[in-house]
Amino acid sequence: PAICAIRVLAAMARSAQVAPVAAAAVALLGATAFLNSAPRVQAPVAPPASGRVLGAHPELLAEEPVFAEEAAAPADGAWSWAASVLSFGAALGLACGILAAEPAKAITAEQFSQLTYAQVKGSGLANRCPTVEASGSEVPVKPGSRLVNVCFEPKSFAVEFETDKGKEFATTKLTTRQTYTLAFIEGALEPNPITFREQDGMDFAATTVKLPDGEYVPFLFTVKELVATGEGSSFKPGFTWGGEFNVPSYRTGGFLDPKARGMYLGYDQAVALPALQADGKGGQEELFKETNKVFDLGKGAIEMEVNKVNQELGEIGGVFVSKQPSDTDMGAKAPRTILLKG
Repeated sequence: PAICAIRVLAAMARSAQVAPVAAAAVALLGATAFLNSAPRVQAPVAPPASGRVLGAHPELLAEEPVFAEEAAAPADGAWSWAASVLSFGAALGLACGILAAEPAKAITAEQFSQLTYAQVKGSGLANRCPTVEASGSEVPVKPGSRLVNVCFEPKSFAVEFETDKGKEFATTKLTTRQTYTLAFIEGALEPNPITFREQDGMDFAATTVKLPDGEYVPFLFTVKELVATGEGSSFKPGFTWGGEFNVPSYRTGGFLDPKARGMYLGYDQAVALPALQADGKGGQEELFKETNKVFDLGKGAIEMEVNKVNQELGEIGGVFVSKQPSDTDMGAKAPRTILLKG
C-alpha cells in the first residue's frame, strides 16, 4: 500500500505539470486554438519500476496504466478550458483593434438638425462644428440682421512660457474631454462695416491642457461679449474680421481652495496670525494673494477669415486664431497666454 501511494503522488505531480504547459501552448496558438479542437495530451507513462522495490509484487505493474489514464483526464480538461477562454480573449482583442471607432466627421447644419438626441449622444458630433458646402460667391448682410448658430471648434492649443531666448509658445496636450467647443452663439449683425455683437449662446467652455513638462494649465475658452468688425457689406471667401472679447474668471466666488478659502464662502484665512505679522513682509504678498480671492476679468482677441459661403442657405465657414489669458487661481498667480487655432 505504501508503494501504491508513492506511485499515485508521482502521477498527480506529473499531471500538475501538464496544465501550465498546455496553457502556454494555447497562448501561442491564439485564435487557431479557438477554431480547432484542442489536441489530446498524451498520457504520461511511468518509468519501469525497479526489481528491488516491486520484485515481490509484480501485480502492481499492471495497475500503473490505470493511474496514468486518470492523471491524463484533468490535463485534457485544463487544456480545453484554457484554450476556449484565452483564444476568445485574443480574438476579441483583435476585433476591437480592427473595428475601433474613428473620430466623428463634421456634417452640415441641415444634416445635424435632422438627428435625434439618441443619435447624437456618444457619437462625438456634439463637439464638432457643422461644415459648410460652398455654393455661390457671397452672402450679403442687410441692416437689422442676426448671426445665429455660430460655432468655434479649436484644433490646436499653445501656451506661452519664458525661455532663455524670450517668450515662446509650446504645443500642449488637450486633457479635457469632448466638451470644449463653443456653439449656438448668436448676436446682432450690421453692415458697412460688418459688425457682429455676441449676445447669447454656449459661449464659454472650461478647458485644461498639459505642457510638455507635465504642468497643467486650465483656462476658460470663451468669446463673451465679442465685438467683431470687418470692412464691407457681405461675406465672401477671403473676408477677414475680428475684435476683442471678455474672459471671465475660470472659477466663481463659490469655489473653495484646498484650505477651504473662497471669495464669499469658506475661511477668510488659513495661516497663523504670527505668520501674517512677520517683519520684513517676507512672503506676505504671496500669502495675501492666496487668501484674498478675486474674480478676475481678462481680455482676449480673435481674428477670423471666411473661406466658404453658401449663398442659398446664408451660411459662412472659415478659420480663426484666438489669444486669451489662462486661469489665475482667483488672483493667486499670473495668467499665461493661450493661443488657439481652429
